[in-house]
Amino acid sequence: MDFIDELKWRGMIQDIMPGTQEQLAKEMTSGYIGFDPTSDSLHIGSLVPILLLVHLQKAGHKPFALVGGATGMVGDPSGKSEERNLLSEEILNHNLAGVKRQLEKFLDFNPSLPNRAEMVNNYDWFKNMNFLTFIRDVGKHITVNYMSAKDSVKKRLEGENGMSFTEFTYQLVQGYDFYWLYANKSCKLQMGGSDQWGNITTGTELIRRKTGGEAFAFTCPLLTKADGGKFGKTEKGNIWLDPEKTSPYQFYQFWLNATDADAEKWIRIFTFLPPNDTETLYTQHRAQPEARLLQKTLAQHVTTFVHGEEGYQKALADTEKMFSNQSASAESLSEEDLQSLEGVERFAYETSRLGTDVVTFLAETGIIASKGEARKLVQGGGISINRKKVEDIKLAIDASLLLHGKYILVQRGKKNYYLVTVA
Repeated sequence: MDFIDELKWRGMIQDIMPGTQEQLAKEMTSGYIGFDPTSDSLHIGSLVPILLLVHLQKAGHKPFALVGGATGMVGDPSGKSEERNLLSEEILNHNLAGVKRQLEKFLDFNPSLPNRAEMVNNYDWFKNMNFLTFIRDVGKHITVNYMSAKDSVKKRLEGENGMSFTEFTYQLVQGYDFYWLYANKSCKLQMGGSDQWGNITTGTELIRRKTGGEAFAFTCPLLTKADGGKFGKTEKGNIWLDPEKTSPYQFYQFWLNATDADAEKWIRIFTFLPPNDTETLYTQHRAQPEARLLQKTLAQHVTTFVHGEEGYQKALADTEKMFSNQSASAESLSEEDLQSLEGVERFAYETSRLGTDVVTFLAETGIIASKGEARKLVQGGGISINRKKVEDIKLAIDASLLLHGKYILVQRGKKNYYLVTVA
């Protein structure tokens, strides 16, 4: 399989411009994807574009990662119902540095390679461009009719909040990115999510009108979970690639807890396993689904890709401590085990408050938002203290429950753990 055929098999192509596959088969081609610098870390929603660049480089082509130092100051309307807050230059620079560090883990920037990865920041070519230059050199080539016909624009114009001129011009700014890379870096391909198709095609049109040249593009589908939920979101928010924001344990657990339907789809997208190995996994999983081989393989490959072998082994060790022997008492966990557990929310509690009932304890620590909610959870069998299910809402939380003289391990449901330090 060539580059495009493999991506089609993996379910990573939705729209593709005619001639794209032929261009990639003809010669080493430079291609780029833009990354939004609204945080100093990328999240797992960024993994698909990262993997597209990795596949591009593995196929012998040259990847460019564009970080939007300029476009981050504007805001992309695609897929959004409201205008987002704009970021200061100081925050943007901090975020750009964080994103760059992460991308360097996945792409090969070795200067000796003919297809070495490069990172570019569109602020570099916009910072000295004034408004009159922009409307003369860019704006005159694209009509308002063309811009207004884009789905991302139509939806916003028809909505209650409308659309600012700033956001309306976003597609021209992104289109100029493609033109600049085409003219200065011989970049002929842009990739992105399917919600970016309108912005991407504006770039190919600008290249055609300004230079008479031909550029190419394809997009990948936007991922959703089988239950219709948003991919990459949990009750606590984004799953980040930064281990300080999402620990390797939490990261591993996200993939491990995938449904069978999601795991079947995600194993092709988020790993580099070839078709034969993937089909073998499907067969083995369907024969013994309770072993969750598909989820374990998915979690192993993605966690290792993002956090390395060390991060994967740490996630495995913490999972083992948490889940391997639920029948064993929490006393079997050493103080070092408790202190080193990742993915566990931590709370402090004053010694003077010991002796209170479990409902009050849960609310006062902040583990549960209110006494009413805590009472319902206890009555429904949803709370465990030191791995023992609480059956009495009047259970006293006293010194007899302290592990190693100062810890209480609280479990809500099957997967949420909290460590309370009493001092």
